Amino acid sequence: MQTGVKKRWVSLYVENDVGVLAKIAGLFSGKSYNLSSLTVGETEDPTVSRMTISLYGDDKTFEQIKKQLNRSVEVIKVLDFTDLAIHKKEILFIKLHSLRKDEIEDIFRSASVFGISVSDYDKNSLILESVKTESENEDVLKYYKKYYLTRMEAIRGGAVAIESVSKSER
Repeated sequence: MQTGVKKRWVSLYVENDVGVLAKIAGLFSGKSYNLSSLTVGETEDPTVSRMTISLYGDDKTFEQIKKQLNRSVEVIKVLDFTDLAIHKKEILFIKLHSLRKDEIEDIFRSASVFGISVSDYDKNSLILESVKTESENEDVLKYYKKYYLTRMEAIRGGAVAIESVSKSER
C-alpha cells in the first residue's frame, strides 16, 4: 500500500430518490476510486437516506472526494468519520452444507463461542449470522474456511457506522 494511504470512512445524508446511489457510485468510478464498502438505507426521515462508505486513500485524494461529494446536488451532508470515535458493524452470513450430524453439533458450539447466531438449519445444512466489526467477521470467516471451505458460501454486507455519543468524559 502507498505511503499515507489508510482506510477512510465517510457518511452521507442524501436525497432518497431514484438514481442517487448510481450517481454517487458513478462519481467514485469516474475518478477510479475503489470503494471497500458502501451501504445505504432510509433514515428516520423517509425523504433522506444515509450512505456509509469506506475506501482506501491518501489525505489529498480523500479531501478531493469530500469536495466532490459536497458539490453534488443530491448530497445533503458529508461526515468524515475517519478519525472520529464511531460504532460500526457489518453483517456476515455463512451457509454451510453437506454436513454430518457431528459437524452440525460442532458448528453450534463454535457459533456460541464466537457469539454468532445459527439463523436457519436442517439435517445437513445451516446458516450462520454474525453482526460484528469487519475484523471480528474476518476471524469468523477464517475459522470456518479452515474446516469447511469447499462446503460453504459467505456473503458480507457493507459496514454501517454512527458517531459515538461518549466522546467526552461522563
